Amino acid sequence: MKKEGRVVRMLFAATVSLSLMIAGCMVGPDYHPPQAKTPPAWAGASKESTSQPTAATSQPAELALWWGNFGDPKLTGLVNEALQANLSLQLAQARLRQARAQRGVIVGGLFPAASGTASYQRGRPAGVGPAIHDQNLFQAGLDAVWELDVFGGIRRNVESADATIMAAQESIRDVQVSLAAEVALDYVLLRGFQQQIVIARDNLKSQQHTAGITRQRLAAGFVGGLDVANADALVATTESIIPVLETSAQQTIYALSVLLARPPADLLRDLSQTAPLPAAPHEIPIGLPSELLRRRPDIRAAEAQIHAATAQIGVATADLFPKFSLTGNIGWQNTLGENLFKDISRSWSFGPSVSWAIFQGGSILSNIQVQEALRDQAFITYKQTVLTALQDVENALIALAKEQEHRKSLAEAVVANRKAVDLSMQLYTQGQTDFLNVLNAQRSLFASEDALVQSDRDVATDLIALYKALGGGWEDPPKQGQVTSAPTTIPATLPAK
Repeated sequence: MKKEGRVVRMLFAATVSLSLMIAGCMVGPDYHPPQAKTPPAWAGASKESTSQPTAATSQPAELALWWGNFGDPKLTGLVNEALQANLSLQLAQARLRQARAQRGVIVGGLFPAASGTASYQRGRPAGVGPAIHDQNLFQAGLDAVWELDVFGGIRRNVESADATIMAAQESIRDVQVSLAAEVALDYVLLRGFQQQIVIARDNLKSQQHTAGITRQRLAAGFVGGLDVANADALVATTESIIPVLETSAQQTIYALSVLLARPPADLLRDLSQTAPLPAAPHEIPIGLPSELLRRRPDIRAAEAQIHAATAQIGVATADLFPKFSLTGNIGWQNTLGENLFKDISRSWSFGPSVSWAIFQGGSILSNIQVQEALRDQAFITYKQTVLTALQDVENALIALAKEQEHRKSLAEAVVANRKAVDLSMQLYTQGQTDFLNVLNAQRSLFASEDALVQSDRDVATDLIALYKALGGGWEDPPKQGQVTSAPTTIPATLPAK
């Protein structure tokens, strides 16, 4: 027995030593982070594309709680609640738990596996006479196998699983970015619709007052019935717009409720009261295009997918090489249960084994080509994601800059139209102009005031789109001693109303 134990220990020590010597051997390509070409600066942040000069700040960009820059506690509360309760976010978190558990399954392949068995049988051998009594057979055993990861196939699989976990984590951040932006967009839409309703009702009152004046002048014989008909038509047209806006506002509340994982009508009481549009921040730190590669979680997720796909090539390549295992078993067998675990009932075996898939009809090589193609697809997806991210930022920058110009002109138009309405009414009541001028002035005023509210909403929407395009701020904090460049900022202040 002592000799057998020495043999087992020697074989085990030799196998462990061999595995340690080749532990660094892993077939397949090593992962190298992709290099993406980015422009040196944003075209939309140039002086030519903004209404005001581009500014710079000495403070690092802080976008993680960007919705707080709007200074609206209601918006902040909605976003924070959505980040806790949203179902899409919970789904992404469940996928992360799945990825982590899957890694545990893969890591288990690096360690020995053991299983135990036990059985009892009672019977009589065939071909013997009745003098032979029925026999009991007691059996117990322990089997163990340890596949040595000589060529790194399992370790490559663990590497791929780690990258998949990273991709799942970035997917959660991407959902957070999109969710915060979607809540903010719906909130801005809601406040925009409510302000449009206010504008429509104010204009409706003014138009109803004008219609009353035309009736008085008709009764006095100063005008004909055409003026009254035109005034009533304008009133009815303006009045018809209000229910449409109320429908849009209420449907937006429903959308916000669902984002917060609530029943659609759950926020009606809380959000139905009219409130102004959130105020835009003074400026936004946009950083450099190269920083976008670390800010955007979808870019980081695409990069992690390349890593996972690259490691899978090594997993497939390991199938070309032999697989080495240590196997062993110890068992006991006896017809008497009380003698089952005595030395005479014991049997054992221990030793290395090797298996090699010598011929598989080209399936192994084909599988390697499959994994290489998947890696190439992941790389192409990464490049497309980077280009789309750059486009998102440029689109948001130019939209914000031009919408600010648009709003400035609309504000001037509103001032001019208000003067036109006052002047036309004075001249009309004095009999110095016809009612058509009053009608046109009131129509223009309502149209310009409504357009101004929509432009205010669009400015806020463009700001939100820019924050989302920049990645929402879920970037890793700078390492100790790391110097951060001063980010470029763009002005975002709305002109005074």
